[in-house]
Parts: sequence; structure tokens; C-alpha cells
Amino acid sequence: MRRYNCRMDLEIWPLRDGPVHHGSARFGDLVIACALGRAGISAGKREGDGATPSGSFAVRRVLYRRDREKTPGGLLACTAIGRDDGWCDDPADPAYNRPVRLPYAARHERMWRDDGLYDLVLVIGHNDAPVVPFHGSAVFVHVMRPDGGPTEGCVAFRAEDIRRVIAGLAPSSRVVVHAAPAT
Repeated sequence: MRRYNCRMDLEIWPLRDGPVHHGSARFGDLVIACALGRAGISAGKREGDGATPSGSFAVRRVLYRRDREKTPGGLLACTAIGRDDGWCDDPADPAYNRPVRLPYAARHERMWRDDGLYDLVLVIGHNDAPVVPFHGSAVFVHVMRPDGGPTEGCVAFRAEDIRRVIAGLAPSSRVVVHAAPAT
């Protein structure tokens, strides 16, 4: 697996033709397919809209299922996901767009999933500094569905591709989501 010694950004574009949730990403010399939100990419992300937000986002950390993945290599902080880990997606809750411990009374996502989508998760800095209610929560880079189907607003890659990206990211890297296809 190739490791990079300098900062590289992960750049993501919607495809010019095809379903709105199909995208392409570039990471150094690697060009890979990705899945986007069911509503495509939006500059005005809102909670529950199914869109992947456009913008430039800091890379925060990696979460992973220790029972399914070895500790990801690379320079990013990594934390194993436990059965009691969740992420609050209730805009009325003070923990909105923050990790929470389950059980949790407010609406939330369970991070420990049976479908494998969160076996590897890259947490990005979308709506986290500061958190603004209703501007979107739990926007991650994660593992793609086997059929390549859309996300709820995240970016998803095949497991082998997300492993390569995570191994090459630096703490100063950014995830850049473009609203228009690459020229």
C-alpha cells in the first residue's frame, strides 16, 4: 500500500452523466469511483435532505470495527467503534452532530452496523466548528454498499479504496467535494 509523506487532498466530483449519486474521486494518482448522497451534491446541506455537502472539510479521525478491520495504517488518529457508539442526528439535542454513547434518548445513528458500511469511517469536519442545528450531521466517508447505491449524504468507497485513501491521508489533508463535474 502506497504511503504519502506530504499532504494530499481527497477531491470528489459528481459524474457528468449517470445517476446523481455516482461520483469520482482523485487522491494523488489514484482515481476511484464513489457513491454520493441520493440527492447528489448540495451547497445548502440540510438535515435529512439526502445530499452530500459541497465544500472543503478537515480530516478529523478514523473510526473502525476492530472485529472486522485491522487498525488502519497512516498518520490519522484511529479509534475502534464499540457496540455502544452512536452519533446524534437530532437537531434539537445539545449533542447534535456529535458522538454519543448508547442507549441515547434523542434520535441517533448506531455506529456498530451489521451491513459493514461503518467498518471504516473517516470523520470529516462538516458542521462541527461550530455545530449549527439542521445543517447536517453524521456526514462521513465510509464503505460503499455492495451494489454501489447512494448514501444518506456521505461519500462512500469500496473497502479496498477507502483503506488506500486512509493510509495516505495526513492530519492536514482535506476532503474537497465539488458541486460540478470535473472538466
